[in-house]
Amino acid sequence: MNGPNPIAAEPAPLQRWLSIVGLGEDGVEGLGREARDLIENAEFVFGGVRHLALAAPLIRGEAKPWPSPFSSAPGEVAALRGRRVCVLASGDPYFYGVGATLAGHVPAEETRVVPAPSAFSLAAARLGWPLAETVCVSLHGRALDRIRPHLHPGARILALTSDAEGPRALAALLSETGFGPSQMTVLEALGGARERIRMAEARGFGLTDIAPLNTVAIEVAAEPGARILAYAPGLDDDLFDHDGQITKREIRALTLSALRPRQGELLWDVGAGSGSVGIEWLLAHASLRAIAVEADTDRAARAARNATAFGVPHLDVIQGRAPEALAGLPQPDAIFVGGGGSGDGVFETCLGRLKPGGRLVANAVTLETESELIKRHAAHGGTLVRIEVSRANAVGGKTGWRPAMPVTQWSWEKT
Repeated sequence: MNGPNPIAAEPAPLQRWLSIVGLGEDGVEGLGREARDLIENAEFVFGGVRHLALAAPLIRGEAKPWPSPFSSAPGEVAALRGRRVCVLASGDPYFYGVGATLAGHVPAEETRVVPAPSAFSLAAARLGWPLAETVCVSLHGRALDRIRPHLHPGARILALTSDAEGPRALAALLSETGFGPSQMTVLEALGGARERIRMAEARGFGLTDIAPLNTVAIEVAAEPGARILAYAPGLDDDLFDHDGQITKREIRALTLSALRPRQGELLWDVGAGSGSVGIEWLLAHASLRAIAVEADTDRAARAARNATAFGVPHLDVIQGRAPEALAGLPQPDAIFVGGGGSGDGVFETCLGRLKPGGRLVANAVTLETESELIKRHAAHGGTLVRIEVSRANAVGGKTGWRPAMPVTQWSWEKT
């Protein structure tokens, strides 16, 4: 049967001008022929000072240390498009490495990548931990608080730290939050001649002279009363610092359900109060983003403190009054309007700025705000729900139901 040759019909691939080579602590000795050739034949070789020193025996072109700040580095690499450029990385360039950063600036078809084992892979191999069952988190150049959501008894965590002080600071955080009995293993300079592995309990951590390049393995153990952040929405109100201006636990769980967080989405939490809704939105998935807008100065500061305590310090807290404070913010995929954020012009601004397919959820506890939601529902449709919660409390010497204030919730999806 005659016909076009599907192989011949494929377009020729673009020139792969950029190579990214992963290095281990053993330097050029651990590289294969392909990686060596890419370094030797490059006109320009980018890397950190340590990487350039490790690869120095192979570098024939111009060695270019990363600029400071690093944010300008991708642009410098992309400006050399079409030349033979090699970037040196630690281990696997796409596992919390420079490869992930460059991917947004250079197409994959113009790149050749030769990875080495990541620090996570090497640590798992030394400990005999299955990576698929281990939490891997980078705290390099990031707040240590990001580890908080992963602290569950029995969990195994591998964490990259920033420097020699990282393991001690991590031990202090574990001890302060009720995870002092956790076993920590500090793995230093993995894969090189200076490799060292030592163990210590977080409580009373006493290891010294730690190499700046280290990975910490944690076998999480908890004391009674440890600050464990459950995976389900609707965390206990007592975990939050608040002055009463907080979306209560049961209502918060239903609110997050109505907001329906999805991969990479941005939430506006308008009238954020303690920040509880924005915080739980961020806890739902690492790709999510949230901006909390709060008029009261003290509450805005409290929301930021809560975000740190829940391991989501990247909650963007803006102190200001809506709708004026919403001007210039990136367009949201979802909006929550709390009882304190429904002033004049807020709904109009939110409805207008929300992306198509986005969700808006508003809660009301007062009759005035409830009437506003009823009007919005009549004009725009959506779903109107009345939520009533009662809790058992002591009544004299017996127990009875004490109702909380009912909440009217309007949820709407923009078409």
